[in-house]
Amino acid sequence: MTTAFITGATSGIGRAIAIALSDAGYDVYAVGRSQAALKELQAERASIVPIAVDITDREALESVVADLTIDVLINNAGIMPPLGNFADMTIADIDTTLEVNLSAAILLTRLVVPRMRERQSGHVLFTGSTAGHAAYSNIAVYSATKAAISGFAAALRADLSPFGIRVTEIVAGRVETQLYNDILDAEARAAMYAGKVVQPDDVARMVVAVLTLPTWADVTRFDIMPTWPTSPSGTK
Repeated sequence: MTTAFITGATSGIGRAIAIALSDAGYDVYAVGRSQAALKELQAERASIVPIAVDITDREALESVVADLTIDVLINNAGIMPPLGNFADMTIADIDTTLEVNLSAAILLTRLVVPRMRERQSGHVLFTGSTAGHAAYSNIAVYSATKAAISGFAAALRADLSPFGIRVTEIVAGRVETQLYNDILDAEARAAMYAGKVVQPDDVARMVVAVLTLPTWADVTRFDIMPTWPTSPSGTK
Protein backbone atom coordinates (compact mmCIF):
# COMPACT_ATOMS: atom_id res chain seq x y z
CA MET A 1 0.00 0.00 0.00
CA THR A 2 1.42 3.35 -1.03
CA THR A 3 -1.23 6.10 -0.84
CA ALA A 4 -2.92 7.57 2.24
CA PHE A 5 -5.86 9.96 2.44
CA ILE A 6 -6.11 11.77 5.79
CA THR A 7 -8.89 14.09 6.90
CA GLY A 8 -8.36 16.71 9.57
CA ALA A 9 -4.72 16.92 8.55
CA THR A 10 -4.12 20.57 9.33
CA SER A 11 -3.40 20.11 13.04
CA GLY A 12 -3.04 17.67 15.91
CA ILE A 13 -3.24 13.94 15.30
CA GLY A 14 -4.05 14.26 11.59
CA ARG A 15 -1.07 16.48 10.89
CA ALA A 16 1.26 14.18 12.83
CA ILE A 17 -0.01 11.14 10.92
CA ALA A 18 0.43 12.90 7.58
CA ILE A 19 4.06 13.71 8.38
CA ALA A 20 4.80 10.24 9.76
CA LEU A 21 3.33 8.49 6.73
CA SER A 22 5.14 10.81 4.35
CA ASP A 23 8.40 9.97 6.13
CA ALA A 24 7.50 6.28 5.84
CA GLY A 25 7.27 6.59 2.06
CA TYR A 26 3.54 6.98 1.50
CA ASP A 27 2.05 9.35 -1.04
CA VAL A 28 -0.08 11.43 1.32
CA TYR A 29 -3.22 13.39 0.51
CA ALA A 30 -3.73 15.79 3.41
CA VAL A 31 -7.28 17.10 3.72
CA GLY A 32 -8.46 20.12 5.66
CA ARG A 33 -10.34 23.40 5.41
CA SER A 34 -7.45 25.78 6.09
CA GLN A 35 -5.42 26.45 2.97
CA ALA A 36 -2.83 28.33 5.00
CA ALA A 37 -2.30 25.38 7.36
CA LEU A 38 -2.09 22.99 4.42
CA LYS A 39 0.55 25.17 2.75
CA GLU A 40 2.58 25.13 5.96
CA LEU A 41 2.32 21.34 6.04
CA GLN A 42 3.44 21.03 2.42
CA ALA A 43 6.34 23.40 3.11
CA GLU A 44 7.46 20.98 5.82
CA ARG A 45 6.99 17.90 3.65
CA ALA A 46 7.01 18.76 -0.05
CA SER A 47 5.74 15.33 -1.09
CA ILE A 48 2.42 15.82 0.74
CA VAL A 49 -0.47 16.77 -1.55
CA PRO A 50 -2.73 19.35 0.17
CA ILE A 51 -6.46 19.19 -0.49
CA ALA A 52 -8.55 22.07 0.82
CA VAL A 53 -12.13 20.87 1.14
CA ASP A 54 -14.94 20.90 3.69
CA ILE A 55 -15.69 17.23 4.34
CA THR A 56 -19.35 18.07 4.99
CA ASP A 57 -19.65 19.27 1.38
CA ARG A 58 -20.69 15.97 -0.15
CA GLU A 59 -20.43 16.95 -3.79
CA ALA A 60 -16.99 18.50 -3.31
CA LEU A 61 -15.76 15.48 -1.39
CA GLU A 62 -17.01 13.09 -4.05
CA SER A 63 -15.28 15.14 -6.74
CA VAL A 64 -11.99 15.08 -4.80
CA VAL A 65 -11.80 11.31 -4.40
CA ALA A 66 -13.25 10.37 -7.79
CA ASP A 67 -9.91 10.03 -9.56
CA LEU A 68 -7.74 8.99 -6.61
CA THR A 69 -6.46 5.54 -5.76
CA ILE A 70 -6.56 5.38 -1.96
CA ASP A 71 -4.87 2.48 -0.20
CA VAL A 72 -5.17 3.85 3.34
CA LEU A 73 -8.12 5.98 4.43
CA ILE A 74 -7.80 7.74 7.78
CA ASN A 75 -11.04 9.30 8.99
CA ASN A 76 -9.56 11.67 11.53
CA ALA A 77 -11.47 14.96 11.20
CA GLY A 78 -13.56 15.85 14.20
CA ILE A 79 -14.81 18.68 16.38
CA MET A 80 -15.60 19.15 20.04
CA PRO A 81 -18.74 21.23 20.61
CA PRO A 82 -18.94 23.65 23.54
CA LEU A 83 -18.86 21.79 26.84
CA GLY A 84 -22.08 21.79 28.81
CA ASN A 85 -25.18 19.97 29.87
CA PHE A 86 -26.99 18.39 26.93
CA ALA A 87 -30.22 20.14 27.91
CA ASP A 88 -28.54 23.46 27.14
CA MET A 89 -26.93 22.45 23.85
CA THR A 90 -28.01 24.31 20.72
CA ILE A 91 -29.56 22.38 17.86
CA ALA A 92 -26.98 23.91 15.51
CA ASP A 93 -24.11 22.51 17.59
CA ILE A 94 -25.78 19.09 17.68
CA ASP A 95 -26.21 19.05 13.90
CA THR A 96 -22.64 20.18 13.21
CA THR A 97 -21.11 17.64 15.56
CA LEU A 98 -23.10 14.78 14.04
CA GLU A 99 -22.26 15.91 10.52
CA VAL A 100 -18.51 16.37 11.00
CA ASN A 101 -17.74 13.53 13.41
CA LEU A 102 -20.04 10.85 12.02
CA SER A 103 -21.91 11.48 8.78
CA ALA A 104 -18.91 12.80 6.85
CA ALA A 105 -16.76 9.84 7.90
CA ILE A 106 -19.41 7.34 6.85
CA LEU A 107 -19.92 9.08 3.50
CA LEU A 108 -16.21 9.29 2.74
CA THR A 109 -15.77 5.63 3.62
CA ARG A 110 -18.62 4.72 1.27
CA LEU A 111 -16.93 6.66 -1.53
CA VAL A 112 -13.59 4.89 -1.03
CA VAL A 113 -14.18 1.26 -0.02
CA PRO A 114 -15.84 -0.05 -3.23
CA ARG A 115 -12.56 0.32 -5.08
CA MET A 116 -10.66 -1.21 -2.17
CA ARG A 117 -13.00 -4.17 -2.43
CA GLU A 118 -12.29 -4.44 -6.16
CA ARG A 119 -8.55 -4.48 -5.48
CA GLN A 120 -8.99 -6.88 -2.52
CA SER A 121 -6.76 -4.60 -0.48
CA GLY A 122 -6.94 -1.55 1.74
CA HIS A 123 -6.96 -0.23 5.28
CA VAL A 124 -9.52 2.10 6.87
CA LEU A 125 -8.75 3.82 10.18
CA PHE A 126 -10.96 5.94 12.39
CA THR A 127 -9.86 8.32 15.13
CA GLY A 128 -12.21 7.46 17.95
CA SER A 129 -12.05 8.42 21.60
CA THR A 130 -12.27 7.04 25.09
CA ALA A 131 -15.43 9.17 25.25
CA GLY A 132 -17.04 6.62 22.95
CA HIS A 133 -16.42 3.83 25.46
CA ALA A 134 -17.03 5.51 28.84
CA ALA A 135 -19.47 8.09 30.16
CA TYR A 136 -18.34 11.66 30.83
CA SER A 137 -20.46 14.66 31.68
CA ASN A 138 -20.87 17.70 29.40
CA ILE A 139 -19.96 15.92 26.14
CA ALA A 140 -23.04 13.80 25.43
CA VAL A 141 -23.26 14.36 21.67
CA TYR A 142 -19.50 14.13 21.15
CA SER A 143 -19.58 10.82 23.04
CA ALA A 144 -22.49 9.65 20.90
CA THR A 145 -20.57 10.31 17.69
CA LYS A 146 -17.48 8.46 18.92
CA ALA A 147 -19.53 5.50 20.15
CA ALA A 148 -21.21 5.39 16.74
CA ILE A 149 -17.82 5.47 15.02
CA SER A 150 -16.74 2.50 17.15
CA GLY A 151 -19.83 0.52 16.21
CA PHE A 152 -19.50 1.45 12.57
CA ALA A 153 -15.85 0.42 12.46
CA ALA A 154 -16.63 -2.99 13.96
CA ALA A 155 -19.51 -3.66 11.58
CA LEU A 156 -17.52 -2.34 8.62
CA ARG A 157 -14.76 -4.80 9.47
CA ALA A 158 -17.28 -7.64 9.33
CA ASP A 159 -18.39 -6.46 5.88
CA LEU A 160 -14.94 -5.91 4.41
CA SER A 161 -12.60 -8.44 6.01
CA PRO A 162 -13.62 -11.19 3.54
CA PHE A 163 -12.10 -8.97 0.85
CA GLY A 164 -8.77 -8.49 2.60
CA ILE A 165 -9.54 -4.98 3.86
CA ARG A 166 -8.42 -4.09 7.37
CA VAL A 167 -10.24 -1.71 9.71
CA THR A 168 -8.76 -0.09 12.82
CA GLU A 169 -10.30 2.11 15.48
CA ILE A 170 -7.87 4.47 17.22
CA VAL A 171 -9.13 4.99 20.77
CA ALA A 172 -7.32 8.10 21.92
CA GLY A 173 -7.53 9.57 25.40
CA ARG A 174 -6.01 12.79 26.71
CA VAL A 175 -3.92 13.58 23.62
CA GLU A 176 -2.60 17.14 23.68
CA THR A 177 -4.14 18.68 20.56
CA GLN A 178 -5.99 21.84 19.54
CA LEU A 179 -9.39 20.18 20.04
CA TYR A 180 -10.20 22.13 23.19
CA ASN A 181 -8.69 25.44 22.10
CA ASP A 182 -11.99 27.18 21.45
CA ILE A 183 -13.90 25.82 24.43
CA LEU A 184 -11.40 25.95 27.30
CA ASP A 185 -9.39 28.88 28.57
CA ALA A 186 -5.63 28.65 29.04
CA GLU A 187 -5.90 27.79 32.73
CA ALA A 188 -8.34 24.94 32.13
CA ARG A 189 -6.22 23.56 29.30
CA ALA A 190 -3.12 23.67 31.49
CA ALA A 191 -4.94 21.72 34.20
CA MET A 192 -6.30 19.19 31.71
CA TYR A 193 -2.86 18.50 30.28
CA ALA A 194 -0.96 18.68 33.54
CA GLY A 195 1.97 16.27 33.65
CA LYS A 196 3.10 14.13 30.75
CA VAL A 197 0.29 13.32 28.34
CA VAL A 198 0.13 11.61 24.97
CA GLN A 199 1.30 13.69 22.02
CA PRO A 200 0.01 13.54 18.43
CA ASP A 201 3.37 12.11 17.34
CA ASP A 202 2.83 9.16 19.70
CA VAL A 203 -0.44 8.31 17.97
CA ALA A 204 1.20 8.72 14.56
CA ARG A 205 3.95 6.25 15.46
CA MET A 206 1.31 3.71 16.46
CA VAL A 207 -0.51 4.19 13.14
CA VAL A 208 2.69 3.57 11.19
CA ALA A 209 3.35 0.44 13.25
CA VAL A 210 -0.16 -0.88 12.60
CA LEU A 211 0.14 -0.26 8.87
CA THR A 212 3.47 -2.07 8.62
CA LEU A 213 2.05 -5.32 9.96
CA PRO A 214 1.58 -8.08 7.37
CA THR A 215 -1.75 -8.06 5.55
CA TRP A 216 -2.99 -11.09 7.47
CA ALA A 217 -2.79 -9.20 10.78
CA ASP A 218 -5.42 -6.57 11.59
CA VAL A 219 -5.17 -4.46 14.73
CA THR A 220 -8.90 -3.91 15.06
CA ARG A 221 -8.55 -1.34 17.83
CA PHE A 222 -5.79 0.24 19.85
CA ASP A 223 -6.16 2.39 22.96
CA ILE A 224 -3.53 5.00 23.72
CA MET A 225 -3.65 6.79 27.08
CA PRO A 226 -1.26 8.74 29.31
CA THR A 227 0.70 6.54 31.67
CA TRP A 228 -0.15 9.02 34.47
CA PRO A 229 -3.69 10.21 33.69
CA THR A 230 -5.29 13.26 35.24
CA SER A 231 -8.92 14.16 35.75
CA PRO A 232 -10.60 16.75 33.48
CA SER A 233 -9.87 19.35 36.16
CA GLY A 234 -6.22 18.44 36.31
CA THR A 235 -6.52 16.88 39.77
CA LYS A 236 -4.34 13.79 40.10
